[in-house]
Amino acid sequence: MTNIELLVQPSSFLTLHYRLSGPAGDIINTFGGSPATLSLGSGELAPAMEHCLLGLPEGAHQTFELPAGEAFGERNPQLQQWLARKVLTDMGDPLEHYEVGDAVQFPTPDGQGQFAGVVLQVAPDGGVLFDFNHPLAGQPVTFEVHVLGVL
Repeated sequence: MTNIELLVQPSSFLTLHYRLSGPAGDIINTFGGSPATLSLGSGELAPAMEHCLLGLPEGAHQTFELPAGEAFGERNPQLQQWLARKVLTDMGDPLEHYEVGDAVQFPTPDGQGQFAGVVLQVAPDGGVLFDFNHPLAGQPVTFEVHVLGVL
């Protein structure tokens, strides 16, 4: 029986451990827990991370340093938006209390998924300024990966 080395391809299904970190530390880290399973090309990883994985053999353990803005784009000031207290009340718990630094989950317009915003400021009238940029947007990113399985 021939041992064929499996390499990551653009449509591969993978089982892997990975860590994404920026200057302030880890954002995602599956090492020490359950590995992730994902399909390349499905949008589960940013294109820059997928590009790093292409051609890696099963069993590879590598670390990639991505320059500021490459992994998640530059910070977009238009993604910092005020939401009125009434909008927040209509979308969730009317008694919810927001503090600077809180990450808040919002439903996508189609109701099929979620996205997060981080509280930047709370106004006296209860309005909240959210930052909907990815936490690592505009920052250098370290991407460590251990490819456990390739299908």
